[in-house]
Amino acid sequence: MANTITQTSAPALVVADEQIDEALRLRLYRLQVEIREAEQRAYDLFLQSLVKGTSHLSLGQEAVAAGCAAAMQKGDLSFCTYRGHAHTIARGVPIEKVLGELMGRDNGLLRGKGGSMHLTSVEHGVMGSYAIIGAHLPIACGAAWRAQYKGDKDVSVCFFGDGTTNIGAFHEALNFAAIWKLPVVFVCENNLYMEYTPISEVTAVADPAAGRASAYGLESIIADGQDADVVYRTAKVAIDKARAGGGPSLLEFRTYRYSGHSRADPAKYRPAGELEYWKQNRDAIKIYRQRLVDTGVSQDKITAIETEVKAIVDQATETCKAAPPSSLDILYTDVYADGGWAWRN
Repeated sequence: MANTITQTSAPALVVADEQIDEALRLRLYRLQVEIREAEQRAYDLFLQSLVKGTSHLSLGQEAVAAGCAAAMQKGDLSFCTYRGHAHTIARGVPIEKVLGELMGRDNGLLRGKGGSMHLTSVEHGVMGSYAIIGAHLPIACGAAWRAQYKGDKDVSVCFFGDGTTNIGAFHEALNFAAIWKLPVVFVCENNLYMEYTPISEVTAVADPAAGRASAYGLESIIADGQDADVVYRTAKVAIDKARAGGGPSLLEFRTYRYSGHSRADPAKYRPAGELEYWKQNRDAIKIYRQRLVDTGVSQDKITAIETEVKAIVDQATETCKAAPPSSLDILYTDVYADGGWAWRN
């Protein structure tokens, strides 16, 4: 099936009746702006050769990270992919820590040792970004099983791309979670493309995640990933259900990445006009900014958020530029459980 612009229109929505007040809407908007500004700055720093190696941006997908994070409670756990900057920031990790990590500086989240694809902050419930496709789904099940066994009330929320739905670990994790009724929510960010291939060309069902839910006794849920209100409401229903002992959910949010798979990908495989269509008509931040206006939020409040976030990103950038690179004394630390480099049988 060819991937065309007509396939990128907004999907049918699954919306709960959760009320969203002005304070929450301002938080959702701020989170999206923080993610957009931080990732755009990461791209700019890469062009200045201040970010080494590659990285995978979520420009265009901000509403999924923001909406899900707002629906989570302190203590809930996030499991991310290598495209995890957005989810890390959404859970409250300072932008300076994220940019410092990408730049390999000692002030980074992991003192520059983890880099772009391994952002982790247990303090904020960010339980790792995983570079191996699908590897974190069983791990999220393990964390959820621990919560169930101990009687804890935290929920594990596991994010992954559409390509992961064709990986064996996806099916194994869903089956395991469904059998044990684990408190885990699987979130597919369907941005229409795997690494370079349209997901529609290599998948037997139209909706790569939601279309398989019934095989594991789960509800088929697909929602608009460009509308943070829809994401929040949909995620909150699933998270509340998991916390109450109702078992797992599989959510598929239709979204779109503005950049290629990684910095090395010019994304020339996309049809002409597709990117422009999404930026003009389906941009998450444009949609939400208009939502604020339509619901009576003053222009001053909106502008204040945008101005403050830009200032935070600017300050974080300068702090990271001035920070020293990672120290060699951490080279052999945190390699194995004992903190050393020696192999133990």
